[in-house]
Amino acid sequence: MIDVTLENFETEVIAASHQVPVLVDFWAPWCGPCKTLGPLLEKVEADYGGRFKLVKIDSDQEQQLAQAFGIRSIPTCVLMINGKPADGFMGAVPESKLKEFLDKHVPSEEVLEAEADVEDAQSLAQAGDPRAALQKLHEALTLNPGNDDARYDYVKLLIENDMIEDAEAALAPTLAYIPKQQRFEALAQFLDAIKFVLTDDKGLWTPAQFDEVIASNKRDFDTRLAKARVLMVGGDWTGSMDELLEIIMRDKAWNNEVPRKTFVTILELLTPPKPKADPAAAGKTAGGIEVLGKVVAEQDPQAQLVASYRRKLSMALN
Repeated sequence: MIDVTLENFETEVIAASHQVPVLVDFWAPWCGPCKTLGPLLEKVEADYGGRFKLVKIDSDQEQQLAQAFGIRSIPTCVLMINGKPADGFMGAVPESKLKEFLDKHVPSEEVLEAEADVEDAQSLAQAGDPRAALQKLHEALTLNPGNDDARYDYVKLLIENDMIEDAEAALAPTLAYIPKQQRFEALAQFLDAIKFVLTDDKGLWTPAQFDEVIASNKRDFDTRLAKARVLMVGGDWTGSMDELLEIIMRDKAWNNEVPRKTFVTILELLTPPKPKADPAAAGKTAGGIEVLGKVVAEQDPQAQLVASYRRKLSMALN
């Protein structure tokens, strides 16, 4: 439990709530119910083992904060998540009700353990140990099958290590989502391209063979699409998108828009992951955050590439 004032509010509440839910207890020394609720809050904080953070604000001493939150009676508790109020309650509630309230918002031990496994997996993958990374991601999904971030990383890493059947099995549950998530649709399209390269005769063609056929008929979209898939699987993302654009510019709706869907797939796979919330940025105005985001995008060559090809696709479709 931490006593919060106007001076440390940004750090102890706003910034901290980007990492873990923060329960703010507005109280006063003269308040009888506050004396009942306070010890109970501290007990539950200990029981939850760091799954949320408890802070206390003396509403008499910190009237500016109390007014900012619209506090009308005490005790009042406000749960802060990602810098914003998510929920709250008034009065001295019993322990069962307090835990029921927290359990609606506070991540379970299994979820936290799964998130830790995902972070470990990312470190292991960057260190060049994909097998250990895959094991960590598998453990994360066992603990929390609904962790879509872990599943995406898991399927992508399986594909990168040529474990195609395992990737298809791990991806299958996501294809039943309504609505479908674009990132999982992208992985499905990528797997289709890989299977094409592995099973079709054109999967072994050289770029020169493709170019020779296309030169004789620029509307040979089947050959263009085959070339784009071969380039895509080979890691020549821009070459693949350039070939797909040639189809889209000539016939936007050809083959149920597979070229456009494949193009969007590549953009999705190339888009850098969103950075985690930076507690140091807490308290910035919305305008300040937006400006910061533009600067970061300008400095990231991959983000620039994606933005450039998004514009090319937009121009081809209009």
